[in-house]
Amino acid sequence: MNPRLLVRFLSVIGVVILAMSGTASAADVRVMISAGFYNAYSELAPAFERASGHRLVTTRGPSMGDSLESIPTRLARGEAADVVILDGGAADKLGSSGLLRADSKVEFARSLIGMVVREGAAKPDIGSVEAFRNTLLAAKSIAYSDSSSGTYLSTKLFAQLGIAEQIARKSRGVRGPPTGEPVAKVVARGEAEIGFQQVSELIRVRGVTFVGTIPAELQPGFAFVGALTSTVQQPEAASALIRFLASPEAASAVAKAGLLPPSAK
Repeated sequence: MNPRLLVRFLSVIGVVILAMSGTASAADVRVMISAGFYNAYSELAPAFERASGHRLVTTRGPSMGDSLESIPTRLARGEAADVVILDGGAADKLGSSGLLRADSKVEFARSLIGMVVREGAAKPDIGSVEAFRNTLLAAKSIAYSDSSSGTYLSTKLFAQLGIAEQIARKSRGVRGPPTGEPVAKVVARGEAEIGFQQVSELIRVRGVTFVGTIPAELQPGFAFVGALTSTVQQPEAASALIRFLASPEAASAVAKAGLLPPSAK
């Protein structure tokens, strides 16, 4: 970011954050975040810390699943967090189970599922439902995330298209960060011909070509949200972070990360 723009940005969000937090005292804010919003968050977090004086202590994990590092598993075993940032559907489940304060949920961005091929490979046609279906059938191998986007593809969309059996024998889920990797890296190494994940998790990986998003009528309507946990220790500072990430001052970083503005309320 241009130094002048950074100074202006920090001065603007400093006013916003202090107004929203109602306090100038510094706090350690424990954040659990999934991969889809991480690129936007990693750009915005230093600015928030400088402007507010708070320190963000960040842990990464998938929005769903039963792996030891997934956010639901971490919270269920009592791992401490003030804020979680993850897929909206996963947040709703955590709210229903009492692990989040459901009334604190705020939408940060909407997200689309996209597709990549290895750099230099021809870009298949996915511009219509029929073309997309044909591309899936023609592909020799398919990779998708083991979190929200891949769960949607493997448990709903492939069946909806009537090709679940054909896809099953040539597709696999890929575990994401922190111990795994983006789907695009698997495609870049040539271990899968095509790969699917949320756009924000695809566009910064080298060695692949972004083909585009899957047809609009097949998109599940994912959103990334933030919410306070039921065991939040720093509610004012955590609430300031949530509100900042949803504010107009954060919009450019959110768009740069390949995400869309929140749904109209």
